[in-house]
Amino acid sequence: MNVLLPILGIAASFVLLYKRQYVGDMIGEADWMLKVGGVYNVMIIVAVLIFFWSIATLTGTSNILFLPLTWLIPGARQGN
Repeated sequence: MNVLLPILGIAASFVLLYKRQYVGDMIGEADWMLKVGGVYNVMIIVAVLIFFWSIATLTGTSNILFLPLTWLIPGARQGN
């Protein structure tokens, strides 16, 4: 199970890139999406994030990938 979900995530990211017009038309376009280039660019960004998250989970380095988020979120850092 530790290998299956990241591989499915990698496959889902490629499917999301391939079918981004269909998925983008299905979810619609919000006003905030226009600031990053529209719904199709948001689909590309989401697919890239899913891909890197899956690779990091597969290799066991997700703590390194999410380290900058622990600096931003209060209470996420481990105490001394």
